[in-house]
Amino acid sequence: MTSERRVALITGSGRNMGRGSAKKLASMGFNIVLNGSQKLSDCESVAEEVRAVGTDAIIAMGDIGDQQAVKGMIDLTMKEFGRVDVLINNAAIRPASSFLDMSDADLERVMCVNTYSAVWLARAFLPGMVERGWGRIINFTGMNAQQGTAGRPSVTMSKHAMWGLTKALSREFAPKGVTTNIISPGTFPDQDIDVEQSESFQALLKNTPMGRLGTSEDIAELVGLLCTDSGSFINGQLLQVNGGVVG
Repeated sequence: MTSERRVALITGSGRNMGRGSAKKLASMGFNIVLNGSQKLSDCESVAEEVRAVGTDAIIAMGDIGDQQAVKGMIDLTMKEFGRVDVLINNAAIRPASSFLDMSDADLERVMCVNTYSAVWLARAFLPGMVERGWGRIINFTGMNAQQGTAGRPSVTMSKHAMWGLTKALSREFAPKGVTTNIISPGTFPDQDIDVEQSESFQALLKNTPMGRLGTSEDIAELVGLLCTDSGSFINGQLLQVNGGVVG
């Protein structure tokens, strides 16, 4: 199966912000490549939602921190759709560890999942984007990575590296029709969490000027804009979606 439709690959797309982005782009006519590393059922549920609006979806399960698994995702995508026009590097891990307790292996694992995976995927799909003269790469960082946070040094390092990657790609590939941007979400509770019953989320809520926490739709609408021709002049930007917590 090959496709004349544009195709979006979204890592970590079985839940939350990845799921919202998949549904949004499907509603805009994109075929979707879904990815998860653990719960196939989550991706299957999103695939049903995508197909319900008339576009197609495939599921490429795999640990994006494993280069061989990423290669398998790439091969499956090219076999089924023959292209990727939008790459959304959403999946990440956020282990807690003090700097002095962080091992080299711990750091390498976080860098592979949070940063190197984006490099591997961009390297695979950028040539096709350049050939077609159109493409979108959307990366993700976070408020803690921007500000720095105690107890998660590897996460801060990996997410700052994503900002560097974004700036580099935005300069090199914009003349070829490919934009690259990075989104920094604020507090977005897991879809299964009851915010009203969570003391920690209630405390975060009090810190948010908008008076509410983020939803997957808040991110999905921005992703949708970036993937239209109306968003074609937005390039190399760190776009904060946090309700005013960080300016």
